[in-house]
Amino acid sequence: MKEMSDQVRGILFVVASLLILFAWGHFYKPPVPPPQANPAQSSAPFNPQGSQQGATGSASSSATAAKSGAAKAAAAANPTVAEASEEKTVVVESALYRVELSNRGGVVKTWQLNKYMDDQKPPRPLDLVNDSVAQELGWPFSLLMTDPQLEAKANSALYQVQAFGAQSMAVEKSGTGANAATTAAAVAAARAAAGQGPLQAPIKIIFHWSDGHLNVTKTLNFSENYQTTVEVEATLDGKPQPVALAWRGGFGDKAVYNAAQLVTVYYKTGGKLNLLQYKKLGVSGNQSQPAVQYGPLEFAGVEDQFFTAAFLPDGTDVSLWHWMQNHNVTADGKQTSEPEAQMAAGTTTGAPLRVRVFVGPKDLSLLEKIQPPLAELVNFGWTGVIAKPLLWILQTLHSKVSNWGWCIVLMTLVINLAMFPLKMKSWRSMQKMQKVGPEIRQIQDRYKKYSMSDPRKKKMNEEVMAVYSREGINPLGSCLPMVFQMPIWWALWRVLNGAIELRHAPWMGWIHDLSAMDPYYILPIGMTIMMYLMTKMTPQTTTDPAQQKMMALMPLMMGFIFFRLSSGLNLYMFTSNLVGIGQQYYLNKSEPLPAKGKFKKKVIDA
Repeated sequence: MKEMSDQVRGILFVVASLLILFAWGHFYKPPVPPPQANPAQSSAPFNPQGSQQGATGSASSSATAAKSGAAKAAAAANPTVAEASEEKTVVVESALYRVELSNRGGVVKTWQLNKYMDDQKPPRPLDLVNDSVAQELGWPFSLLMTDPQLEAKANSALYQVQAFGAQSMAVEKSGTGANAATTAAAVAAARAAAGQGPLQAPIKIIFHWSDGHLNVTKTLNFSENYQTTVEVEATLDGKPQPVALAWRGGFGDKAVYNAAQLVTVYYKTGGKLNLLQYKKLGVSGNQSQPAVQYGPLEFAGVEDQFFTAAFLPDGTDVSLWHWMQNHNVTADGKQTSEPEAQMAAGTTTGAPLRVRVFVGPKDLSLLEKIQPPLAELVNFGWTGVIAKPLLWILQTLHSKVSNWGWCIVLMTLVINLAMFPLKMKSWRSMQKMQKVGPEIRQIQDRYKKYSMSDPRKKKMNEEVMAVYSREGINPLGSCLPMVFQMPIWWALWRVLNGAIELRHAPWMGWIHDLSAMDPYYILPIGMTIMMYLMTKMTPQTTTDPAQQKMMALMPLMMGFIFFRLSSGLNLYMFTSNLVGIGQQYYLNKSEPLPAKGKFKKKVIDA
């Protein structure tokens, strides 16, 4: 047999090698290596429930989600799917608040204010989220989108969650990923050592979800104060989608009388603050359909008597959507419905949304420091130029006297003493008018048979003015001081009904909340009695019996109005009338009315 040459052997070797490589690659495929973590997310975020995760990006989160069969199949079909495997809760705390978030929809479940209590027994931190309403109508920080189906998906999906502490966020900005991973691991370890407790602000929470087509990311930066920066981005097959951040499901203190109808949606544009009560929400004729107030807006939000959730643009133009939905309630065994204000702030262009959200008390000193200022939310109306100094006086007194009720009493004394010269002038004028009252009545009786259009009525007015001139009386002297006092009364009404300092502030005995009604109506009844006594002691400027009866009924009418007003305002009116009685007694003693004399009748042939 002829031996093969080296050339033939080389050819056969190459052919055999190729056949072996082809067969091996076909029947023995090597395993696909796991994808590397995203360097931008390599700061080792941890599971919000407290179980520490490794260094993760979107791929490792998908691997965790793949524990369920459905999620595993979806991830295999489309590697861009990002969804958590189970519902989880994230709790963020600071000295001022406690917020509970759910990864189902990336929404807020509770937003408690640690410094303000509710009316339960024992009292608990006030929760601005009404869970019974939210379960029916939706939760705060849910999304509003142009497509209802996409919106429903985004608000019901299970989001993957990442959390970064303050130190890891600072390192992330500097771009040193290794240090960020170390810091995040230290934070996670500290939480684990603390018994898986809540996350402490400042902290960043990232919610991310995608079904391979719709992709949504929410980033919440919680600070130690009442402001939270929220960024929202939504894309559909890579195309940006308009999106708005909503506050659904009711807002504020549920224990306030008629609370749902007191909730107001507001927005500021062109330097003007606009308030929308629940009857003005939504599209006219169909209030459940959102109406749009296009931006750019200075800010927008929702409020009740003492608290607000304000959305402030932070680099993006913001528009407002508002509508009203009915919430089913059961009262006395009957099912009824209550209106609930709903609002959302967002963009119309598809650009990522970035807003600062202030959720907290309508404390004037806090609202003035926010940019842009939110001080207008403490609604003093046209009396603001007077109301603010009065509130300053009240706060100054409280720095010396710890009880807000006694501060109101002291402020009432200060105001009444300051206005005493004006009251004295008014009362002296009333005394003079009462003195000449019978003479004026005689003149009026002589001309009462003539109509007001009769030229002879002019003669009556001339005689009346002659009497006033003789006695040195200004007919408006008794009215002008009262007119000057009216703005102060209105301003006090605004301050004592709207100052959050009086919320849950006790006075004495039965008064446990100066912002609420007197539970036993003792103050309004006492105020009515004091007002009646002062009316009886005050000189009457009219001789008309009908007008005198009307003046006698005035205290009763005022008392009826004040029955539904706050205890703080009733305390002010009670104290003011009590002081007024003492001042009137002094005036009546120091310069009493002369004994009634007989006026000499002037016989005039009219």
